[in-house]
Amino acid sequence: MEPVVTVGLDGSAESMAAAYWAADEAERRKLTLRLVHAWPVLAPEPVRAASEIDQNYWAKRLVHKARAELQARHPGLVIVGDLVADDAQGALVQAASQAELTVLGSRGLTSAESYFLGSVSMAVVARATRPVVLVRPEPRGRGTSPAPGGVVVALKLHGPCDDLLAFAFEAAAARGVPLQVVHGRSLPLHAHTPWGADHEVTKEITEETRKQLDQVLHPWHEKFPGVEPVSAVRLESPAEAVVRAAEGVELLVVGRRKHRPPLAPRLGPVAHAALHHARCPVAVVPHD
Repeated sequence: MEPVVTVGLDGSAESMAAAYWAADEAERRKLTLRLVHAWPVLAPEPVRAASEIDQNYWAKRLVHKARAELQARHPGLVIVGDLVADDAQGALVQAASQAELTVLGSRGLTSAESYFLGSVSMAVVARATRPVVLVRPEPRGRGTSPAPGGVVVALKLHGPCDDLLAFAFEAAAARGVPLQVVHGRSLPLHAHTPWGADHEVTKEITEETRKQLDQVLHPWHEKFPGVEPVSAVRLESPAEAVVRAAEGVELLVVGRRKHRPPLAPRLGPVAHAALHHARCPVAVVPHD
């Protein structure tokens, strides 16, 4: 199958916001955009059927309408629509395994909506073997508009990170924007004093961590000379550091460890916090 950017459609404002973002990304990457709508009771395609007796009429209409709107904004983009006879979760996990990138809508930021982000979106993010981006709708109007703050990636300093950094550097290079690399770490007990944090200890931790970040980022900067990575060390919990760094940026990139059976798919605390609290699009990149 040719490389595609896939977006899941369900007729909601969230899924259309994701579709607009996915169309921009597909055009930027020069890839085909695939629109996927899943419905378990999808009927076999009739040879000839009037719309009033075609059981798939509304599913077809949903995809056709979205395709027409996206094509009007991106006349040169190749867009294909697929109706899948499956539940949304199963269809999108399968589609994600065949896509360069999968884009899904996520809900608003009220306390309840932030917690119940969407069982389908969260399940796909937790199970997908390739990157998934979750997009929130703009408060006003349709679609999304780029923020001026560039791309942010959350980076640990232990364990593999090549897939994560490759995605982040490619995203920043494609957009021609800066890449901010954020590392958060809580202060050790010995850094705390009755009057606050020990300045000498925090300075030592920050300088040492920044050196480690520079060592990790150096080969990536050589591979992407047009992207200037800016490292930021934040002495707070990694989840808090990432959510703060995501304010006003175009894209936040976080990692997720791949899980093999019998381990249940799950998200780590940083990815979980980013998906529930970041207002910008969030890319979750599976890695070993």
